[in-house]
Amino acid sequence: MNYPGNIKKNYTKNTNYGNRGMFLEGLINQANEQYLEKDIAIIYKKPTPIQVVKYDYDSKRIKDAYYMSESTLDYNGIYNGYYIEFDAKSTNTNNLPIANIANHQLNHLEKIMNHKGIAFLIIMINEEAYLLPGKEVLSFINSNQRKSIPYSYIKENGYKLKIDYLKGIDYIPAVDLLIKEMCDEKN
Repeated sequence: MNYPGNIKKNYTKNTNYGNRGMFLEGLINQANEQYLEKDIAIIYKKPTPIQVVKYDYDSKRIKDAYYMSESTLDYNGIYNGYYIEFDAKSTNTNNLPIANIANHQLNHLEKIMNHKGIAFLIIMINEEAYLLPGKEVLSFINSNQRKSIPYSYIKENGYKLKIDYLKGIDYIPAVDLLIKEMCDEKN
């Protein structure tokens, strides 16, 4: 932009990706509170284990800390006798970058499913929410050279979730479909 006196100023938009998933997690937390209150499911957000190095007692703030171990997935709990574990992912593009899913998270998805648990991702993309089963996540990654999961794949292989800004994202109906699918595969 040119100002009087030929002063040039360039403006760049600073994008903060740090809190990109907080909106999605807030919606999931709302749903989990509803599920707990109505005795439908017991699902909690797992804290990432940290080791506090410096703490300011006056301001009651952590000044320095480090992660003690890699976190697994964001949420776990039990629904209708089934163990559930899932992660929340949010993207502002027309695909979910695979780099947004850590290798240890992919390994954990696989381990949960190997032990007959239910594992999946809840993905916020194009202002819509989808539950993408863990087997679909792993299948895509193992059979493609792409660096991202396209919206079309998520839409075709996932379950679209209803977003209610007062009650959160109701993902239990999609979990019911996953359970039915698991039972059908056994027979």
